[in-house]
Order: sequence, then structure tokens, then C-alpha cells
Amino acid sequence: MSSEIYIKKYDFNKYTTDILDSNKYWSQRPIVYIINNEEEAYIWETIDASVRVNQHRQNTKRRVLTTFNLITTDEFNKSVILDLESFLISHMSADNKYKLQNWNWWLQNHNYYNKEYYQQQFKKIRNKLKELNIVKQDIYKLENSNLFKYSPYKSLTDEQLTIVSEIRKQLIIDINNWVQSTFMVKWWAGTGKTILWIYLMKLLLEIRENQTELTEEIENIDETIYENIEDFLNSNEIINKLKIWLVIPMDNLRKILQTDVFKNIPWLSPNNVLSPHDVAKSKEKWDILIVDEAHRLRQRKNLTQYKTFDEDNERLNLWNNGTELDWIFKKSKYQLFLYDKNQTIKPTDIEREVFENIENQPHTHIYNLNSQLRCFWWDKYISYIKKIFSNNPPIQKEIFNQEFWYELKLFDDVNNMIETIKSKNLEYWLCRNLAWYSRKWKTKKIKNKPRNFEETHNRIKKWNYDINIDWYKYIRNTQYSWWINEPNSINEIWCIHTTQWFDLNYTWLIIWNDLRYNYDRWLYVDKNNYFDVKWKNATSEDELMAYIINIYITMCTRWMRWTYIYACDKWLREYLSKFIDKA
Repeated sequence: MSSEIYIKKYDFNKYTTDILDSNKYWSQRPIVYIINNEEEAYIWETIDASVRVNQHRQNTKRRVLTTFNLITTDEFNKSVILDLESFLISHMSADNKYKLQNWNWWLQNHNYYNKEYYQQQFKKIRNKLKELNIVKQDIYKLENSNLFKYSPYKSLTDEQLTIVSEIRKQLIIDINNWVQSTFMVKWWAGTGKTILWIYLMKLLLEIRENQTELTEEIENIDETIYENIEDFLNSNEIINKLKIWLVIPMDNLRKILQTDVFKNIPWLSPNNVLSPHDVAKSKEKWDILIVDEAHRLRQRKNLTQYKTFDEDNERLNLWNNGTELDWIFKKSKYQLFLYDKNQTIKPTDIEREVFENIENQPHTHIYNLNSQLRCFWWDKYISYIKKIFSNNPPIQKEIFNQEFWYELKLFDDVNNMIETIKSKNLEYWLCRNLAWYSRKWKTKKIKNKPRNFEETHNRIKKWNYDINIDWYKYIRNTQYSWWINEPNSINEIWCIHTTQWFDLNYTWLIIWNDLRYNYDRWLYVDKNNYFDVKWKNATSEDELMAYIINIYITMCTRWMRWTYIYACDKWLREYLSKFIDKA
């Protein structure tokens, strides 16, 4: 079925139209094209290349581009080129060789006949583009990068696009009616909530920034989404006035978005990303604050720095009763919370009941993000894992490995599992070792940690290793932020606080002796093997059990491909073997 892929290169000037018209093969067929110079690029699709070139030559931004690259095969139809257009935009934005002139608002998932076949063809096209030096990175490395995973140039599902549209429309209604309101998107792991809010934020900011460019762009947008865009144009006067910022409670994720994503995307800036502390101490008041991972906002409980927290409360006249959630409400007119009640993992996290109260307020708008992007059987997998980590276990073993081509494996030898993960990392990259924070973290005491990984580990050798299991010695993560993306971090064991929001390819999970099993008590917490003193002394055994179970369930969902598990307690291993195949 495969046909030849054509990639033709022309100068982009006043003669380009004549050249295309002289070749009837290109004049009336579905194509995707890339127009670029040394620094910028623009990607689009059409069934009439010469007409589109004329339109682009009238556009002042497009006129500075110098090269026209035309891409097609004999098999392309309209559905295929729409999908290829989205594919190239998402990949070239993350490739970061060019600054894209494209907007992100029309990108949408397209379902059509034989889609899987054509997507394999897309990868061949991208390889040819690399040979022609139009892109620079290998596709697999690129698809594992933060810039690709968090790019606003991703195609939205129908559900995501509907939520974006409904939030925007409701926001305009509330603003016009002088109603201050709250928006809450409730999500499950694997539903693409990060893509949704980055897409929405870039969309609001770019609409605000350039009305002229928007008017020129709309003339060339597919008519099936024109109505939605036209409605957006009509509300542009309101959008122009909005101050929109993003709040990320977790330091690691915030730094990654600032350094790897926002500084590399047009209309976005690292300064758009705030911590809750930044919100509290600022004299600014925002129109909209978008809060990702809202379940990780903190209350005044089990903190490491009460002084700073109390000072922020005092600034806002909240004294000792305020929470980071209160700070968001104090400093904004409208709030958008991305919230998952199942990913609360610390006593400092604000209780579910507080968010349930917000849901019940008259001016709160609720949206549910349910459609899975990771795999069609994700709900079945999550349900199965939750039952395993409960005292109401599954009735029978689910064979995910055969039915779904997914490896959920239990290991009896911890080092065998680590070596297996290392070998997978050579093939798939971004495979990591995970564990809960139930060991003393000695490596964090190393001063002036260098970026050079080998030098760091040479220093650690002078210390006792953090982790000893069955005579094997391992190193706790030497850095709190950004280091998980470094290839050599495969040699470290990472805590949930540094991995909760990452999608990894393979994960290896250690279950410490803090979670045990016996036939009298079933699953239970062993406080003698739990080393976080703040939690140990400030929570009841039932509360601690609930947190630990939730943590291990959450860490079982960090994978994109496979999960390997090792339990230190031999009775727990025996229990898990009833439900998980052994390696």
C-alpha cells in the first residue's frame, strides 16, 4: 500500500506560484507545507498550493520566510493532511529549531480510516525532514522531552476542545454580568489535563496579543471550526484586558515548565508561572489564576517552614487560618482549578471536603475530563490496582500482559529488577526507579552538588548509601528538581514528590517495609519502618495508612508502557503474586 513520499523544496518568493502552477501534479491535491527561514517556520495544509502561497505573500509575517517545502504522497486525502499538519506542528514546536508562527487554536484530533498506517508514514516523513536538516532531533528523544509532552501545540480530543470552548464562553458571560466565578476541571490520571490548560492559556494570551494576525489567520481556517473562532473574535475586546497567570504548587514541575516549556513557546513567558508564595507576596491582583495540581495546595499543617507561611497569611489578613487556596481566592477574580481528589498524598494537602464545598457554590462551574489518552483499558487497570491495595482484593488475576501488551510484573530479586529497568532505558529512554520517602535521605546533605553526574556520585561514595535492600546499595535522588530528565538518573531512586506529574515509559517501584501484609491484619502500616517523623507523629495510623496506600497507587500510574514492582516485605510479595505475574 505504501507509496513514495514527496518532499519538494522551492524558494518562497513572487515566482513560487508560477512554479507550482506549471506542475499540475501539485496544483489541485492535498498537501502539507512548511515555510521557513533560518529562525522561523509556518506549517499548514491545503488542496490548492498556489492560492495559499499568494495569500501568504500578502501576510507581512509570512513574507519574511524564504523557503517553501511541499509534502505529499499519492495516498493523501483531506483527513490525512489535517492529521499530518497537527503532527508536524506538535513535533516541530518541540524540536525547537524554529520559532513557529502558528497559532494553536485549530489543532484537533482527527479520526479516519487506516489512521495507524498513516501515522507510521508520518514518522517516515519526519525522518526525511531530518535528513534534509529541516528538523534536528531524533523523534524518540523528542517525544520524551518536556517541551513535547507539555506543548500547547498538541491536538485536543473532542472532549478537551469542548471543555476549552465552554470555559471560554462561560468566562465571557460571567465577565459581562459582573459575576466572579470559579471553574473546576476534575480529572483522572491519563486524561490530558496538562495539555488542556496549557492550550487554553496560550490561546487566551495569543488572542490578546495580536488582533491583526488573528484576522488574517481566520480567512484560512477550515470552515468546520470557523463558527467557534468567529465567536472568539467577537469576545476579543474582553480577552485583551485580562491578566492571566499560572500557579504550580510543586517546585519541580514549576521549574520544568518555566525553563523547558514557557520560555520556548511564543506568547508564553517563565514569568507567567508562579508559586502560591509568589501569589501571596505580590502586590498584583490577577483576573484569572489557573492552578494545576490544585490538590497539592497546602494548609497550615505538618509544614517545614511555618514562618514563611504565616508571613504570607499575615500579608493577606488571614493570620493562622489561611491556606494556599485562600491566597488564590484573595488575589484573583476568577480561578480555574485542575483537581484530582485521588492524588492527595500528604497531610499538608488541603482536605477533599474543602474542594467539595467549592464545587457546591452557586458560581462554580464543574467540568469532567474522562477520556483516556494513555490506553483504552486504563480505567480497568486503575480499578484493579486499587483493589489490590485494599482489604477487598480482586476475585481473580487480570492478565494485562497478554491481553493488552502491557507488562505489570512482580520481582523477587530487587537487583534483577533494577538491571532490567536499566536495559529498558537504553532502548526506550525515560525509565526510572521510584519509591516512597521512607528512608533517611542522606544524599540531600551533600553541599554544592555539581551538575556533573559522575562527580556527584563520586562524592556520594564517601557516604553510606541511602538505601540498602538484600545486601544491595542504592542512591536516593541527589537533586530535587530537573534531574529526573538527565539520562544518568536511571542510577538513582526517585521519590513521588519528584515524579508525581511525570509520564515515564517504564517504572520500577519499591514498596518499603512501611507497608506490610499478614493474614490477621491484611495490609497494614508498620510505623517502626516509617522514617518521616513529621508524618509519623502528626497522623493517626488510619490516616497514615490512607496516605501510604494512595501514594503507592499513584506511583503505579506513572508509566506509559510498563510497571515493575518489588516489595521488601516477603509476605506482601506473596500476597501481590496472587494478582501480578512474576518476572
